[in-house]
Amino acid sequence: MFAKGTPSIVGLVLGGLILLFTIPVNVVVAQQLVARLHAAAPIKRVVATVFEPVSEQGQKGMDELHEQTINLLSFQPLPKNIYDVQVAFSMVARYGEQSARSLSAVTERVVKHYKKIVGGGAPVPSVLMLQAPVFHGHGFSLNVQFEKPTGVSGVSGALAGEHVAVIAEPEEAPNNVNAAGQGDILVSVNPDPADAQSVWLWVTSDNFRVAAITAVEVAESMAASRPRGQIQ
Repeated sequence: MFAKGTPSIVGLVLGGLILLFTIPVNVVVAQQLVARLHAAAPIKRVVATVFEPVSEQGQKGMDELHEQTINLLSFQPLPKNIYDVQVAFSMVARYGEQSARSLSAVTERVVKHYKKIVGGGAPVPSVLMLQAPVFHGHGFSLNVQFEKPTGVSGVSGALAGEHVAVIAEPEEAPNNVNAAGQGDILVSVNPDPADAQSVWLWVTSDNFRVAAITAVEVAESMAASRPRGQIQ
C-alpha cells in the first residue's frame, strides 16, 4: 500500500487518532524505495536528487512554464510571477527572490516528513531539489550505498512488488512521459562504477496518481478503523 506506515504532511485528529498525509516525494522515496531496500539489505547512505514538476505549484505554475516557453520561442519577455526565474528550457536549483516558495524550504519539509514516515527504520537521505522544466511527473536520481555489496539483481528483487515496477533493458527507461497515468513507480537499477557497495536508481512517478492513490488508501484505512455499532 502507498499509505503503509505513517504518512505525513498535514495532521488531522479524528477521535484521538492522528493522521498525517504525505507528499508524493516522500511516498516514493521513503515508503516505496528506501524503507523497502533497507529491510532487505542494510543501507549505509542515500543521496537523492529530486526533479520537481511545475504541477506541484498547481495551475499557476503550469501556466507560467507554458507562457515562458511560448515567449522564449517568440523572443518576448518572460512572465516570472510564480518562480521569479526562467524555468522553461532550464534546470533551477533556486527560485528568484520574489518567489513566494523556495526550493530550500521544500527540501527541509521533505526531510522533516521523511523522518516522520520512517522513524529510525531507514537512513535519512541527503536531498537536493531541482525544478525541472516539465509539467507532470517526478524524477528521482538516488545513489544507495549498502553496508555490504548488493548486486543489481538483488536490489531489483528487493524493490519489485506492490506499486513498484522495475524496468530492465531493453525496455524503455523510466521517464515522466511513460510514468504518466501509471499507478506504479517506475525504477531502473544500475551499478555504481565507483563503488561496489552502491547502486544508482533512476525513478519516475506520476505525482498526481501517487497523491490520489495515497489519499484513497488513507481513507480506506480510516473507514476500516471507524468504530462500529451504536455510540454510547
